[in-house]
Amino acid sequence: MNAALRILAWLLALALVALPVVAVVNGWIGAERWPLTKLRVHGEFQRVDPVQLRAVVLPYARRGFFAVSLQQAQDAIEKLPWVERADVRKRWPDVMEISIVEHRPFARWGEDRLLSEHGRLFPIPKGLDGLTLPQLGGPDTQVQEVVALYNESRQLFAPLGIEVRSLLMDRRGSWSLLLGNGTEVVIGRADARPRLARFVRVLPHLLSRQQSPLLRADLRYTNGFALSWDEKPGLRNGGPGRGGAHALPTSASSPGTEFTASNHESRITNHGPIS
Repeated sequence: MNAALRILAWLLALALVALPVVAVVNGWIGAERWPLTKLRVHGEFQRVDPVQLRAVVLPYARRGFFAVSLQQAQDAIEKLPWVERADVRKRWPDVMEISIVEHRPFARWGEDRLLSEHGRLFPIPKGLDGLTLPQLGGPDTQVQEVVALYNESRQLFAPLGIEVRSLLMDRRGSWSLLLGNGTEVVIGRADARPRLARFVRVLPHLLSRQQSPLLRADLRYTNGFALSWDEKPGLRNGGPGRGGAHALPTSASSPGTEFTASNHESRITNHGPIS
């Protein structure tokens, strides 16, 4: 009996010591005695809303120095628009420090997301109407490949003074891009880089021979390209996308538009498209 009483006494003593510690750590007591009263934010950012940031952090800071969950606070901050990542720390006796890295948009991705300079996809925040970005797209698993080909394409066309407005990879892995002068370039699935390089080499010569704008270039040929020229450049603002009838290998008419434009097609190849 005496041994049982001694064990019970030890358990009670441990409980009296442990309970206050547990209470402080869980914020049951001590939040008013050890409050987090100072917020320090580090990082270069322009679009993160300070009001939103404070509103998200405040519920965690109220729990006090010992009870605050830094990981939960960090997760909540990283859900804010424009926050790419955050790091939350506490400094004795009353400081919560937050380091923020803001998303820096590199391009639009698909219809409803942006791609950051660090290669992360995030939803399009509000207030981006005036922000001009290239349009990229493809499977999410191919972000690095799409960015790599886009950067290489820009370098190829830059000496000609032509920008690359968009680059897309479809589900089949077929590439296409849109140039700043309105030319659609269909690249296909295989040998995208050699095909583009070959096209860029002869593009100045092709443009010098034609006064009409080049609507479409199909590079899916072994030894050449299929080119579609707009013979009525004055109508280019009337149809879908760039305007005018969509140039096709065999037809000059585009059903469903407000007009029909004739397109001259020159085929520089001895083989059909391969992909």
